[in-house]
Amino acid sequence: MRRLLFLLPILLAAPAIARDSLGMFSGWAAFRDPAAPRCYAIAMAAPSTMQRDYQPYADVAWWPRQGVRGQVHFRLSRKLQPNAAISLSIGGQRIPLVGGGGDAWAADKRGDAAIMAAMRVAKDMTVSARDAGGRGFTNRYDLSGAATAMDAAAVGCADLR
Repeated sequence: MRRLLFLLPILLAAPAIARDSLGMFSGWAAFRDPAAPRCYAIAMAAPSTMQRDYQPYADVAWWPRQGVRGQVHFRLSRKLQPNAAISLSIGGQRIPLVGGGGDAWAADKRGDAAIMAAMRVAKDMTVSARDAGGRGFTNRYDLSGAATAMDAAAVGCADLR
């Protein structure tokens, strides 16, 4: 329930008619937006007392018209230092991410697939980088429910074109 409160800003950011809820799975939720069309699994980062420029979240999206399946994206809690190294730690692996501003992604489809596979078995993940002021920061995510939310999003977009 606590996690749901952190999802409210995202849920309220778009008109209610723009997306359909596909379910809430522990700290993860899945949605379908037939207008785009797209589907996504999403979760907020763990709460923190550290400075935040943005409300951080992680999402995995499907964009059927563009042929995109399982694109991993992170909205980071701080604006990134130019050319900052961004690192995802998950299941004992360190995966470099690319990004800028306040966002990060896998470098390619292979990276997306590796991250999604790790998300299915790991308990948590962290994204670390340096902010615009040169200070290090980390966003943490509980992966309980992530696999089910990703599956719901994939199935939700199976018939959208």
